[in-house]
Amino acid sequence: MIFGELLGMDFVVVVVVIAIVVFGGSQIPKLARNLGSAKTEFEKGLKSVKVSDDGTDKTSKIQDSDSGK
Repeated sequence: MIFGELLGMDFVVVVVVIAIVVFGGSQIPKLARNLGSAKTEFEKGLKSVKVSDDGTDKTSKIQDSDSGK
């Protein structure tokens, strides 16, 4: 665990316990799932809006390369 190495394992345990108390044990998997889907949607948005330095849209080039054209 990266956070365990940077901040110490005690800190990580305290944060996890506080998260369980605040959100409840049954809500933690839902929260993690929502964060994962939000990250995925964010990355899709970044890929679809990439603009080159000259101001042209690269979206069509990305879609063409994905479809094998």
